[in-house]
Amino acid sequence: MKSVLIADDSQFMRKWLREILQDTEYNEIIEASNGQEAIDQYRQARPDVAFLDITMPDVDGLEALRSIRIIDPQAKVVMCSAMSAQSQVLAALKAGATDFIVKPYFDGVVDKLRKLNA
Repeated sequence: MKSVLIADDSQFMRKWLREILQDTEYNEIIEASNGQEAIDQYRQARPDVAFLDITMPDVDGLEALRSIRIIDPQAKVVMCSAMSAQSQVLAALKAGATDFIVKPYFDGVVDKLRKLNA
């Protein structure tokens, strides 16, 4: 069993991603509703993979990514956003994101997870 942190200010999006993952080996789910919670949850649980929404209150996803990478330079973080602006994708990858997914289309997310942990 592998653990996944899902950080998104939308409860609906967290639930949707949780449902996609529930029948996989990535079924130990930790949730956060903002960037600061994501940082705190990551520090405490050290999940195998983290999904971070870019646009969140308090601390945005890019700042949360930077903080998580300080906590764990090997962290596997997939950024998620409904806005697929190229500048956001580049900023996320420069900050250390492992991958980027456009919401709400989580097509192939399980395959991406398996490649990350192969």
